[in-house]
Amino acid sequence: MKTPAWQRSEGKNPKGGLNAKGRASAKAEGMNLKAPVKSGDNPRRASFLARMGNMPGPEYKDGEPTRLLLSLKAWGASSKADARAKAKEISARNKK
Repeated sequence: MKTPAWQRSEGKNPKGGLNAKGRASAKAEGMNLKAPVKSGDNPRRASFLARMGNMPGPEYKDGEPTRLLLSLKAWGASSKADARAKAKEISARNKK
């Protein structure tokens, strides 16, 4: 039996995160994944940036960006520190 597409390269977006096929295969397993929110003050974006900005692990491995950094870039952050800062800014604007 093959592993689901979200666990294989065909379900992953080369720029980070999952592609539509990957999200569809995850949904078939009971997960509820949505497409990335690349800009704006959506609370989901702030939550993702805060969560991923605090993830352990390197941003680069062997000179190449890791999946973590690629995902952050897909959501509009250039680094883990930038992700944390953007999350704070978005959350502050949403509280007004």
